Amino acid sequence: MTIKTISIAIAIATSCSLASAQTPKGEIKAGPLVHTAESSAGLVNEAQVAFPAPLVQGAVYVGPLKDAPKLSSAKVPVVIFMHGSSGLGLKAIGEWQQWLASLGIASIAPNSFALRDRMTYSSPIDKETYEKLHAFRATEIDITLKALQQMSWADKSKMVLSGTSEGSVPVARYTGKEFAGRIMFAWSCEDNYFVTAHKTAIPDDQPTLNIISSTDPYFSPSNT
Repeated sequence: MTIKTISIAIAIATSCSLASAQTPKGEIKAGPLVHTAESSAGLVNEAQVAFPAPLVQGAVYVGPLKDAPKLSSAKVPVVIFMHGSSGLGLKAIGEWQQWLASLGIASIAPNSFALRDRMTYSSPIDKETYEKLHAFRATEIDITLKALQQMSWADKSKMVLSGTSEGSVPVARYTGKEFAGRIMFAWSCEDNYFVTAHKTAIPDDQPTLNIISSTDPYFSPSNT
């Protein structure tokens, strides 16, 4: 074996060793991933909503749907927002909903954690488990849509589907025709560790806004 061959072998071994050392390992906290009748109701009732002033006949309301004030007979555009793996606790979600309401747009962010003790995780985990989670979150779009059909304030001709991170995957994959547009934050709509395949199903003529940071902690080159 020549010195050059030995050097290449050492370089490859070192590179593999460093890659292995840098690759983070995630964790899974086991739990159910199928909504029950109770959790389906909670998904919507515990959703965080924002209602513009014309609906509440006063100041903008941001809070749980179950605590919302009496609404007027007005109809307004509505955005469904699918939160990420951390739930509705992010301050930015409420601020964004408040901003939408200031423009006369209502929003509803269903609470996935209405399914008590549901599976949670820290990335990265195996793709099979991710896909089970994505399928579970997709059912929440259907549940929320069905509930919206019974809500007189929602203008069904002006609905937008949106989400962030984990919540953006079902938004990108949704095949229904109910929405006028889609918004996805913190999800790159491409094949990576998070999916078996991206399976984006957005029609070519549907207005779409996809925003992701070049330094996103999960879906960018800055992620080891």
